[in-house]
Amino acid sequence: MYTILKKEALNPTVTRMEIDAPLIAKKAKPGQFIILRAEADGERIPLTIAGYDREKGTVTIIFQIVGATTEKLNHLNEGDCLPDFVGPLGTPSHLDGLKKVCVIGGGVGCAIALPVAEELHRLGAEVTSIVGFRNKDLVILEDEFKACSEHFTLMTDDGSRGEHGNVTAPLKKLLESGERFDEVIAIGPLIMMKFVCLTTKEYDQKTIVSMNPIMVDGTGMCGGCRVTVGGKVKFACVDGPDFDGHQVDFDELMNRNTIYREQEAAAKEQHECRLEHLGRKLIQ
Repeated sequence: MYTILKKEALNPTVTRMEIDAPLIAKKAKPGQFIILRAEADGERIPLTIAGYDREKGTVTIIFQIVGATTEKLNHLNEGDCLPDFVGPLGTPSHLDGLKKVCVIGGGVGCAIALPVAEELHRLGAEVTSIVGFRNKDLVILEDEFKACSEHFTLMTDDGSRGEHGNVTAPLKKLLESGERFDEVIAIGPLIMMKFVCLTTKEYDQKTIVSMNPIMVDGTGMCGGCRVTVGGKVKFACVDGPDFDGHQVDFDELMNRNTIYREQEAAAKEQHECRLEHLGRKLIQ
């Protein structure tokens, strides 16, 4: 069993947890992920490792409450235990040798982008971070990004915090001015990564993206996380999650990621109904 040592709400829909998992903390690297279950007979879901402390033996996860399983996970508290917490899985981000990098995070994807930015900073790279959110109430990890970035830009869609617009606006401005990076690393919603890649392709700027397709076993056996990259099928769990953004078929992946939308909505509704029923019983 894996004990939840700390729990913190970063905004109304995003939660950070610190999990006691010394064997995973010992091996974890930026870009890798874990697969967990919130209850013994529950669904297995992948979450990117948002941080780790090898000395304390802890792994940090950050998740958005979007479906039944993340709803159940969010109902757990400090001192509760997770029955399954498997990892580290996936290929670590290739960061050695990079000297000048632009890290772009969108929404909860910033939780994945942060350890990449922190590791680049630790390695001595010049880090430019651009992060974007829908509005000021959804902003997370601002101070953490500032601490590991030589240049930092915060964007909100409605202009309620930072600059008004999406993450491609400051990126395009930098590239138009002649700035070039060893890599642009984009992590966030698929539509955001797609438009980042369309922007950087104009300038022949190398761009890496982190894929988040549907996943079941996380070891390359089920094929559920397949992604078309450069016309070839890749598995995000073992070949990725990082890929050359200019080679990814984003439209195909966005279509595949909506396949179970109705089932996910039904599962969440059923879970919420059970919670409401339980609440009424406790009141009685």
